[in-house]
Amino acid sequence: MITISDNTKAIKHSKIRDMFNRSLKYDNVISFAIGEPDFTASEEVVLAGCNAIIEGKSKYSENAGIMPLRMTISNYLYNEIGVEYDPISEITVTTGAMCGIYQVLKVMLNPGDEVIVIEPYWTNYIQQIIMCYGVPISIPADTINGLQPDIKKIRSSVTNRTKAIIINSPCNPTGIVFSNEIIKSIAEIAKEKDIFIISDEVYKHIIFDNLQYKSIASFEDMKKRTLVVDSFSKTYAMTGWRVGYVAGPQQIISNITKLQENITACVSMPSQYAAMAALNGTRNHLNMMISCYKERRDYISKRLESMPGVSYKKSSGTFYAFISIKGTGLSSEEFSIRLLEEKQVVVVPGTAFGNSGEGYIRISFATSMENIQKGMDLMEEFIRGIKHVNKH
Repeated sequence: MITISDNTKAIKHSKIRDMFNRSLKYDNVISFAIGEPDFTASEEVVLAGCNAIIEGKSKYSENAGIMPLRMTISNYLYNEIGVEYDPISEITVTTGAMCGIYQVLKVMLNPGDEVIVIEPYWTNYIQQIIMCYGVPISIPADTINGLQPDIKKIRSSVTNRTKAIIINSPCNPTGIVFSNEIIKSIAEIAKEKDIFIISDEVYKHIIFDNLQYKSIASFEDMKKRTLVVDSFSKTYAMTGWRVGYVAGPQQIISNITKLQENITACVSMPSQYAAMAALNGTRNHLNMMISCYKERRDYISKRLESMPGVSYKKSSGTFYAFISIKGTGLSSEEFSIRLLEEKQVVVVPGTAFGNSGEGYIRISFATSMENIQKGMDLMEEFIRGIKHVNKH
């Protein structure tokens, strides 16, 4: 008799993967589901990884990552967000940001501790909190204020069991970039209530329309209570290389490293040298990707303007469009499933990202313009075929 732990049973599959799996029975599917750049890493990154293998730099590294990479990350963070981190004691390299967030939560949480998460949220936050025996507290975003975090609701939700607030700006799935006023307000709550901020910054370079990114760690007295989590996956199209990092207070970082010793030992050493090349190289590859994402976003926005029953405020960052389909009269799941079954186009229902995502779908525009054009054509056919759709 095989017994599965109660904690494992409590973990749910993502609705993103559910839609992906549903699509496998169809041929010639247009998928807007998975959030992964359709680009590969730059030539300089690939060469650095290959050279590391050729030169025999493929052994175990320090649990916290090779020192040259940690020094490079330290310099990068100082230049990017204006915060100085000791590469010896305040930075640890992790197997992607996903592993970094999990290890942060594992270090911080005792059973029953609460973590505030702002809806709509990246789906893994909730599951990882539960995996660490914590209690996720979901706070719906402010729909009146363009899906920015609702500061009043966040403040009123803090209890004596609250350990941290997770923030993600630019945000997956909404594409929202939090305003400086919002970030400052969250920082004030953290200081007032003596809690930590877990700042997921994996999309901070994918920003449009001349907006500027500001990390919450750069606000006064916030370095000591912020865990900055970042990844090379989105910025440098290195999803499969599995490199991320966490920067923060020494006591927490040392314990994350201790956990890593017992989970993965270290990040693949060739990947670490490739990550170092990404930070030391030019931004030509990144700028090219951002230009393509902006072109795709603008095309999607223009196409949606002519479709009845839907509305879309242009994403300020990321490569996701969070589209209201409320005028179609369909629920998020019904819309997504029917679109797949009838037109073989895969989108993600907004409810994958919390209950407040009802009435929305998320599409990833990290796919080719050819796919986007075909997908928009098919989506428009589908929407115009819905009875009782709101014609605006």
